Amino acid sequence: MGGCCSCHVSILGKVHDEEYECSHHNVASFERGGSQVMLNGSSKFASMYTQKGTKGVNQDAMTVWEGFAGDKDMIFCGVFDGHGPQGHRFSQCIRDNLPSKLSAAIKLPQQNAADTGSYDEDNRHMSFASWEGKFLRSFKEMDEDLARNIDRDGYCGGSTAVTVIKQGDNLIVGNLGDSRAVLCTRADDNHLIPVQLTVDLIPDIPSETVRILDCGGRIFATGEDPGLNRIWMPEGDCPGLAMSRAFGDFCLKDYGLSSAPDVSYRKLSKRDEFVVLASDGIWHVLTNNEVINIVASAPTRSMAAKLLVHHAVQAWRYKYPGFHVDDCAAICLFLNDQHVLTSSQSSVRGSWKKLH
Repeated sequence: MGGCCSCHVSILGKVHDEEYECSHHNVASFERGGSQVMLNGSSKFASMYTQKGTKGVNQDAMTVWEGFAGDKDMIFCGVFDGHGPQGHRFSQCIRDNLPSKLSAAIKLPQQNAADTGSYDEDNRHMSFASWEGKFLRSFKEMDEDLARNIDRDGYCGGSTAVTVIKQGDNLIVGNLGDSRAVLCTRADDNHLIPVQLTVDLIPDIPSETVRILDCGGRIFATGEDPGLNRIWMPEGDCPGLAMSRAFGDFCLKDYGLSSAPDVSYRKLSKRDEFVVLASDGIWHVLTNNEVINIVASAPTRSMAAKLLVHHAVQAWRYKYPGFHVDDCAAICLFLNDQHVLTSSQSSVRGSWKKLH
């Protein structure tokens, strides 16, 4: 199996001494800007869990902000999958700073309206174009900060990001790279249906291919991973990135790699049960349908993300014996007050018992 980034240049060994704002690494929950921030664990509506793979330091990071942007009805969730020699620094710094940038962008028009006396309840509900603009600006600012503070030479790696903001029955999704968000909804006959909310942004997508080639980048697979196309600089064997959009990887930003997220919107209904955000370590070995049924089978909500990660790790060991297990991170965001186990998930629940 191939990693996200394949590089063979000595400059990758360079590490900068500057410290960016990457605090609270070992704290499970704390308050920030009026929001309750979680880095692990669970709450009434969210379950989070990550497990290091067998390749070294865990480069996955994640966060949930409840009461986001000062709105008690708003929740932010994000999973960030780092890659390259400094991938963990990228994912952690994005985790610690991107939500604040989005929160500030959301609060600004509300504050301006309040200062002029024009604020009312309708100001809380922005158009999709406004949401998209805030995501695009916040991601751009985040990437610029990373270039200044983490990777001045452009060869230290990067990170994906899959993020959602839930405000009432509105769900806004911002995706960068090949992590994924999947919604679980319930059909008329009561069985569960997965709805993939994001597109895996990889070089194989025609529109991504065109942009990369137009910018002078190259796309090809290596002999080690013949089925995995990667982005390469015009000359040399660097960096071999398996996604078409990412934070960081600045050596490729002039050759088609983009830090602009794909932003989408969904109106939630009473049939919608939960959303799973996870790094590609989970999606490589489990289908969307398997993922939602594993989560739905959890004895309690607090166990859901851990159960999912454990199933993914088992699947890695079974499907790819002898290969490294990837880092795995998952957030399960529950949309309703009730979480009902159906008979169709009973066999999956039995496998949970075997894990303990």
